Amino acid sequence: MAAEDFPVVASEVFPAAVAALAVVVPQGGGRMKDLTQKLLSEEGRKQVAAAVGAAEKKTSGEIVCMIVPSSYHYPMSNIIGATAIAMPLALLLTPLIGAWLWIGTQNMWLFLGIFTVLFFLGYVFIRLTPSIKRWFVSQREIDEEVEEAAVTNFFLRGLYRTRDRNGILLFISVFEHKVWVLADQGINEKVPEGHWDAIVARLTEGLRRQQAAGAICRAVNTIGEELKHFFPIKQDDTNELQNLIIEDTQP
Repeated sequence: MAAEDFPVVASEVFPAAVAALAVVVPQGGGRMKDLTQKLLSEEGRKQVAAAVGAAEKKTSGEIVCMIVPSSYHYPMSNIIGATAIAMPLALLLTPLIGAWLWIGTQNMWLFLGIFTVLFFLGYVFIRLTPSIKRWFVSQREIDEEVEEAAVTNFFLRGLYRTRDRNGILLFISVFEHKVWVLADQGINEKVPEGHWDAIVARLTEGLRRQQAAGAICRAVNTIGEELKHFFPIKQDDTNELQNLIIEDTQP
């Protein structure tokens, strides 16, 4: 697909095909656990859950929408960020305070004291401010952690255990600005590689416009329309999996 701003990352993960796209998810400051609440209100959650239920009435396929505040807590980013803040400030303040206190402009103990205080404050600030914290996490680490979280939840939530191997996971990781779609073997045998990329692209655009509920509902509806052609509803069909999973706390 053509998407210059959002390069597609696709790979094979056991029986599941993966379509991944970087997304711009609206977020500001606040703790990690607040991110899903900012992305999707209680009313929005009800709309998404209802959309999944409506989509599954058209198909025997199982759709699970999962939203997490982050795929990992990235502890090193707190240390790197705190150091990046504390070091230059400590170097700047040491000669000023040292001269003011008449203890020398290059006093090592004064520098260490200032650095320690600033490091602690910077550490807390970055840990509690996701929008700043993300500056100190590499894109490679983000890609690896989101992929691992998506695949882990695909198996942990039992999407590989459906009767017709037709489970599909729509995974949104807010802190990392990532959306992944993972489909089970039964679906992959019927759809070509890259089949879900257009859906993910439209979803990311909706998230960019801060229209999360509507964008997710439309993505779920489209997935349902696609699945009903390959897996029409059966008379004995039952809802095998939870429709919407939202984690309000980080791992």
